[in-house]
Amino acid sequence: MTMNTFAAPVVAPAPAGGWRDRVALLVLLTASFTLAVDFSILNVALPRIGAEVGFGLADLQWIGTAFAVCAAGFTLFFGRLADLFGRRRQFLVGIAVLGVASLAGGLATTPWVLLVARVAQGLATAAVTPAALSLLTTSFPEGRLRERALGLNGALMAAGFTTGAILGGLLTDLISWRWAFFVNVVVAVVVLAAGPMVLRENRSEQRPRLDAPGAITVTLALVAGVYGLTQAGQRSWSDPRCWGFLLAATILLALFAGIERRVAQPLVPPNLLRRRGIGWGNPAGVLAFATETSVVFLLTLYLQNVRGFTPLQTGLTFAVMGLGTVLGGVVGPRVIGALGGKYAVAAGLVVQAAATLPLVFLGSMPGWFAVLLVTTFAGGVANLVAIVGFMVTATSGLPDSEQGLATGLATMSQQVGIALGTPIMSAVVTAVGGGVGHGVATALAVNAAACLGAGLLFAVTLPGATSRA
Repeated sequence: MTMNTFAAPVVAPAPAGGWRDRVALLVLLTASFTLAVDFSILNVALPRIGAEVGFGLADLQWIGTAFAVCAAGFTLFFGRLADLFGRRRQFLVGIAVLGVASLAGGLATTPWVLLVARVAQGLATAAVTPAALSLLTTSFPEGRLRERALGLNGALMAAGFTTGAILGGLLTDLISWRWAFFVNVVVAVVVLAAGPMVLRENRSEQRPRLDAPGAITVTLALVAGVYGLTQAGQRSWSDPRCWGFLLAATILLALFAGIERRVAQPLVPPNLLRRRGIGWGNPAGVLAFATETSVVFLLTLYLQNVRGFTPLQTGLTFAVMGLGTVLGGVVGPRVIGALGGKYAVAAGLVVQAAATLPLVFLGSMPGWFAVLLVTTFAGGVANLVAIVGFMVTATSGLPDSEQGLATGLATMSQQVGIALGTPIMSAVVTAVGGGVGHGVATALAVNAAACLGAGLLFAVTLPGATSRA
């Protein structure tokens, strides 16, 4: 994540007119891109980190798990806190924590220090992401301006996942894995210098009591669920810990639903979930993120285990997909303007299915690498159109006082989708047998079928929206 990496896509015209709004948008987009990079930047560096810091091979998973569990598990809680106590304040405090945690991680010489830093990074991500997104949705009125801002945000976030894999390999090979942490410190300093001058505080006029029982229960449920999913991906779906934590998550979610029906001021009002834009929009977001991130996982297996690519060559191959996501974020608002959010989601998923299907036949296809580049680019464009449509649908028609909660739900859907896709597709590869190539082809076929079925389903279930002038 070099400074010009995230600056380049922002040259598109900013949605707002004043210089303060433009700088504020740049600050928010920079933070979103940085947080997205953090999800993948350390993956290729794990063996080097283990050797230098002293992690055993079996314990390397905790470097990623500690971050992912906290980032996903606390998102809904922090999304509501942003509504109650101030989005600008939470955003800036979260960025400061991210900077300090990243500095500690980069300087770590023992496993426990590095893990504490990763936990703090995850908590900072859970605080900053919904705060930044709700600052964005409350700063721009519903319609074209907000759609363009969400499009840029979605493009940078999706590109960040790909950039993280590439940048992690470059930093590890050319400088040191520690710079995967230190770049966050630089970004945090820049954001903290500009943010207080351009970001406006925005909080709910009414200050209801925080639903502490609901917040604790849903946070524990999400932590248990994400941890169970990561264990499924890193071990297997037959691992008792996987099913034990997933069962605990199910029970806690049921308990949370009971609490929300009884308390006077629930964390997630049941009537909010009954809105079709939220009730169906967030599952659409889960599926959009799960399918495309799992394609990256499957193609990583194929390129390295079947075609013999190095990690850096694999990461560079995905740069084409990253360019597609940037383009998708830019054209997504135009598609929404023409079709509405409902059909943008549906069309994006159907086109994504069409782009994924040729990947099933790479093993027997002449010119397979060119096909891979073209289809992953097209899939990246289509996926971002679906993601922008999901973000617009899941945050529209709500008062500003509920934007933190709505964006917290949307962010949670994103992170659960990222956590869900890889273990499910990994289980398909393992169950099929017949070698990695055959398993990957089967999983890609399942992925394409899921996109197609979901696109048709959401065309019926998502609420309609008229295009806006």
